[in-house]
Amino acid sequence: MTLPQVRFGRDGLAPTVVQDATDGRVLMVAWMDAEALAATVDTGDVHFHSRSRGRLWRKGETSGNVLRLRSLTTDCDDDAILVTAEAAGPTCHRGTRSCFDDDSGVIKGAPDGLAWLETLWATIASRATQRPDGSYTTRLIDGGVDAVGRKVTEEATEVLLAAKDDAVAQSIGAPRDATRAALSGEVADLLYHALVLMAERDLPPRDVIAVLQARHEQRG
Repeated sequence: MTLPQVRFGRDGLAPTVVQDATDGRVLMVAWMDAEALAATVDTGDVHFHSRSRGRLWRKGETSGNVLRLRSLTTDCDDDAILVTAEAAGPTCHRGTRSCFDDDSGVIKGAPDGLAWLETLWATIASRATQRPDGSYTTRLIDGGVDAVGRKVTEEATEVLLAAKDDAVAQSIGAPRDATRAALSGEVADLLYHALVLMAERDLPPRDVIAVLQARHEQRG
């Protein structure tokens, strides 16, 4: 990748927007100078100029949540930079996928909260890559497809049992706070373990989403 021609400001900096290569989600905004731009292109890891520290900063140098460069371009005036990258974990220092998520990791304006699954996936993918000691996700992935597959099967059964308990409570007019909470917990376990299985098989969520989208379009 060649260095683009950037018109840096009088302070030697240019604003830089980082998008996720998987879906275009804006992850963060920071600043680059000529040194950071060159380091990004040379290493493939996204670098910035830290104004607070006054030095070159490789994103993820302490957290491990690096941004791996996929493309880099400038705007129409060549004075702002757009970086497309793959994130190896949450981008924001709060542990959320994007700096534009709220504190719980939910994209503002996404009422059902499904967008937070991106944060969960980023964490699982990071565990699969870095394999930190003491991590339950690491232990599952180290066990291979059989270990993770067994958990998916177990959790699917637990979801069915919890759903039936909730249905019984509904049919007899009993309070459902407990059964709804149990069902939520079991579905959460199933979703988590399904994502871990995908990570173990190196199957990105976008491939699964593409199948769902194609089926949706076919059926109108």
